Amino acid sequence: MSRRTVFFVSDQTGVTAETMGHSLLTQFGGLEFRPVTLPFVSSVDKAEEAVRKINRAGEEEGLRPIVFSTLVQDDLRDIVLKSNGLFLDFFAAFVGPLERELKTQSTHLAGRAHGMADLAMYTTRINATNFALANDDGNGVDYAHADVILTGVSRVGKTPTCLYMALQYGIFAANYPLTDDDLEANTLPALLEPYRRKLYALTIRADRLQQIRSERRPESRYASRQQVQYELRTAEALFGRYSIPVLDTTECSIEEIASRILNNTGIERRLRP
Repeated sequence: MSRRTVFFVSDQTGVTAETMGHSLLTQFGGLEFRPVTLPFVSSVDKAEEAVRKINRAGEEEGLRPIVFSTLVQDDLRDIVLKSNGLFLDFFAAFVGPLERELKTQSTHLAGRAHGMADLAMYTTRINATNFALANDDGNGVDYAHADVILTGVSRVGKTPTCLYMALQYGIFAANYPLTDDDLEANTLPALLEPYRRKLYALTIRADRLQQIRSERRPESRYASRQQVQYELRTAEALFGRYSIPVLDTTECSIEEIASRILNNTGIERRLRP
């Protein structure tokens, strides 16, 4: 199978180009891509160096590279446009139609999407992230200020989901892992009782959880089939008893888990990606 090099070219971090480009490439299953990110292409010299890298990849592989660009400045875009790649310009595709519709010229300022132009929003992101870290795995327990409290057995995706919601949406998310003692008691932990309305449970298919735990602690009781099945069965019964909403994360990415939780709970996003 031929491998196609894909460049993500940006005058800033490259996050937008990567996100949009990868979303498009997922529609072409069975093909192999080699991603190369070229961030901070903010001068003529850097734009010309980007062209050399793109052309070199095409010569070495014998296939025209694909170039996803979010370059804002016209002079830099024009330079990279001359490369021997399939140039896909997100800004040209969308900014022009928006200018015509809004009857307003865009600012053409680099770094507006991921910079610190809005200090209040940036501060919200940092505060939410610090909150998620401080209230991870039952630590901190500042649940009064939480927007949502994720619960479930170990390794179902609670921590990464909390951090993603904090970074991406400014959500104050805490998580509480159900321990053996909690499961044996067969009742909602007293610590969570006052915050039942904030609870959202995560579960996962037993074989997938066993695989995840085995990578962490191979051949341990923690990763055994019997233990995994017991924990999931008991936890799910507990969730049903207390009418706690549950999401199966087996086939979900962290992004999808977060989006489903926010959609199902109606929690308002403080930040927009």
